[in-house]
Amino acid sequence: MTEGSADLAGTGADRGDDGRISTREAAGRLGVKPETLYAYVSRGLLGSRRAVGGRGSTFDPAEVEALARRGRPAPPESAGGPSGGTADGWAQVRTGITLIDTDRYYFRGVDAVALAGAYSFEEVAEWLWTGVLRRGVRFTAPPQPLAAARRTAASLPADCGPVDRLRVAVIAAATADPLRFDLSQEAVLGSARALIPTLVDALPPAGQPQRAGGPLARRLWSRLTARPSDEASLRVLDAGLVLLIDHDLAASTLAARVAASARANPYAVVSAGLGALDGPLHGQASALAHRMLVEVLERGSAGPVVAEYLRAGQRIPGLGHRHYQGEDPRARLLFTLLDQVPAAAGALAAARDVVATAARHSPLHANVDLALGVLSASSGMPVQAGETVFAVARTAGWIAHALEEYGERPLRMRPDGSYDGPRPGRPLP
Repeated sequence: MTEGSADLAGTGADRGDDGRISTREAAGRLGVKPETLYAYVSRGLLGSRRAVGGRGSTFDPAEVEALARRGRPAPPESAGGPSGGTADGWAQVRTGITLIDTDRYYFRGVDAVALAGAYSFEEVAEWLWTGVLRRGVRFTAPPQPLAAARRTAASLPADCGPVDRLRVAVIAAATADPLRFDLSQEAVLGSARALIPTLVDALPPAGQPQRAGGPLARRLWSRLTARPSDEASLRVLDAGLVLLIDHDLAASTLAARVAASARANPYAVVSAGLGALDGPLHGQASALAHRMLVEVLERGSAGPVVAEYLRAGQRIPGLGHRHYQGEDPRARLLFTLLDQVPAAAGALAAARDVVATAARHSPLHANVDLALGVLSASSGMPVQAGETVFAVARTAGWIAHALEEYGERPLRMRPDGSYDGPRPGRPLP
C-alpha cells in the first residue's frame, strides 16, 4: 500500500457488495490519478469491470495490492522508456540473468569473468538456461534446418558479410522447424541448442571446415579466417563468446524481450535481436575498432590516428563504457588471454598505444570492442568478425531472456505513446 492511501483502504464507503473497489479507491491505493489508473488497464497491468448501473469501473483489491507491492508503473506522461530513468514500471524490467555492479558483472550471481575462465561457451549457455552445468556439452545442428540455412545464406551476393548471412539463416532455419511455435521450456531449449550451431555451420568456411559436433569456438574460427587455429587463439574466441552472452538490457536484448512479450517464437526473438544489433552504436562497434587498429599499425603510431578522431569530433572506438568507470572487465580478461597469442602482439600493442594516447585527452579505458578488434585484426578475420562473435554469443542471452519473458504477463512491454502531433479536427487532406 502506498503512503497516504491508508485513509481510503480501511473504509467501506467505496467498496461494492462483491468486495470490489471503485476507481477512486483503487487510484488512491496506488497514489495515482484516475486517468493513470485507466492507462494501466489499457496496458494490461490491471483488470477492470463495469460497475452495476454502468457508472464507472470496479477493481479487484487483491490485484491492486499486488501492483502496489511490485511498485506502480510510471504514468504515460512521465514514462521515459527502458532507458528514460524512471524508477517504476517496465522501465525496470525484472530479470535474474545479469547484474552489473562496480566494474564487475555477474550471470545469475556468479562472476561472468570467472565463468569465462573456467567453462566453455556451450557449458555456460546451458547453465544459464537450465541452472545445470553439463561438462563437455556440445551443440549440434539438425540436418534439415542446417541445409535450409546453408542454401539461403549461400544465395546472398558474394560480398555480403557474415552477419547478413546469420540474419537470413535464422529465418531459413525457422521454416524447417515445425515445432517453433511451441513455447514450452523444453521446446524452446531444443530450438536454442539447434539454432546456435546452425548459425555457425551455415556460414561458408574460410579455412578448413571443422567436423560437426566439435567445439563451437573451433567451428566458428574456421568460418572467420583461413589461418589455422591454435589453442591460445581458440581460448580467446571461446572466452569472448562466454563474456558476450549477456550484458543486461542492451538495445538488442530489449528488442528480443519485446518480441517474446508478444509471444514470438524463439527464432523470431533472435531475429528481433539481430535487427537491433545492426547499428554502429551497438553490434558494429568492434568493426570500428578493427579499422582503427589496422590504421594505427599502418601508420606506426596511435598519435595521428587518435588526433584525427578528436579533430572530427568523433568518439575513439573501443574506449569507454556507460556501465564501467574503470576498464571493462571483459576487455581485461581478453587482453590477458591475447598476451598469450604471439600473432596478436602487434595489434595488442596498437590497442594499448591508443589507450595511452587517448588518456592524455580523457580518462577512458578499453572496452570489449577494442579487445574484439585486436582478435579480428591479428587473425586475418574480416572487419565484421567481432560483430559475428557478438551475434552468435548474444543469441544464447536472447534465448535466456525469452525464457524469462514467456513466464511474464503477455504484452506487458507495451508503453503508451505521448502524442504531440496536430490536434483532432483537421480537415480531410
